[in-house]
Order: sequence, then structure tokens, then C-alpha cells
Amino acid sequence: MEANCPSCDHPLAWKSGARFQCTACQQDYLREAACPECKHLLQELKACGAVDYFCQQHGMISKRQVVFSYAPAD
Repeated sequence: MEANCPSCDHPLAWKSGARFQCTACQQDYLREAACPECKHLLQELKACGAVDYFCQQHGMISKRQVVFSYAPAD
């Protein structure tokens, strides 16, 4: 999955976990997963190398339907 910086549109490089860094402006970002229906942040479930997403209102959400965004990291 390729992502671009929300500020300058340059490619984001993966650092660790859900943390990414812009290769141009050096800003760090956290990847957030949201429900495609209610837009609430999803709970990330990890087991045996697999990652699944859970919405408190809609249950399990397919990875293909998750809406990813990038928020500045503190």
C-alpha cells in the first residue's frame, strides 16, 4: 500500500508499527483506520500474523473496506 503525505503529497515511508514519515518534509504520521459506514476509528486486532479490524457499531470490517488516513504524530 502506497501512501502520500497529506501536507506535501510526497511518498510516506514506513518507520514502525503504524508510524510513517514523509520523505520530503520529515513530518511523522500515524495511520488511522476508520469504518466506511460510521467513520469511527476501528480497533485493530492482531493474531497469528493476521490483522483484522473491528467497529463497535458494525462488527468486523473487511480490510478492503477500511478507510485509512494519516494524522500528524506528536
